[in-house]
Amino acid sequence: MAWEYETFGPDGQCKLFGVNIFDYDWQTTGKRVKIKDPIYHQDHTFEVWQVEIDGQIHRFATGELSNCVWGFYLEKDG
Repeated sequence: MAWEYETFGPDGQCKLFGVNIFDYDWQTTGKRVKIKDPIYHQDHTFEVWQVEIDGQIHRFATGELSNCVWGFYLEKDG
């Protein structure tokens, strides 16, 4: 499994899994993953979170790529 860049957005408004992810209660998984910034190719370590949307658990890694701009990564096969 690899973590791949999915999307980014400003603090408070970013669509992930078809919803504004900031409207949901994130639960930490206690895990951290190394990812690469899609634009500047810098390495970051982001925390892995999970969220329940319509009864389904979704996991994602996120952190600030720059001031108040969040990058979101999803686990993909491969």
